[in-house]
Amino acid sequence: MKCNYCGCIDSKVVDSRQNEEGTSIRRRRECMSCGKRFTTYETIETAPVMVVKKSGARQQFSAAKLKAGILRACEKRPVPMFQVDKLVEDIERKIQNNLNEEVTSAQIGEYVMEGLKKIDEVAYVRFAAVYREFKDIESWLSEINTILKDKNNEK
Repeated sequence: MKCNYCGCIDSKVVDSRQNEEGTSIRRRRECMSCGKRFTTYETIETAPVMVVKKSGARQQFSAAKLKAGILRACEKRPVPMFQVDKLVEDIERKIQNNLNEEVTSAQIGEYVMEGLKKIDEVAYVRFAAVYREFKDIESWLSEINTILKDKNNEK
């Protein structure tokens, strides 16, 4: 593994740990040249899944793009990074377990909204505003009223 500090390809594994779900291994490595430590993750390689966009265009699923969208919705909110990472892992697992070679961007959007609703209501509404393309204040109020009704029904 190439050191991200000096570029040397010689490193040794100092510590290895599985994540809670057992889906990846975190390795702490030490560069043999500069002595600095860095972290790598080992995951199972899966078959590529194509995302079918609204326009009909297809592109390979990217967990990094998914995470960036979720982070944008959670910006300046008290959402811990581990919750964002867990949501991304959960969505990725749902997509892989679906066993289809394609998934629609609409389905991914629904997975994100389902997860954000449980994590942070403000982030959920932010994401919904972009995903559902809110055109006016009535769209916002309608979504907020839906959340409030759901909250009252839970009590």
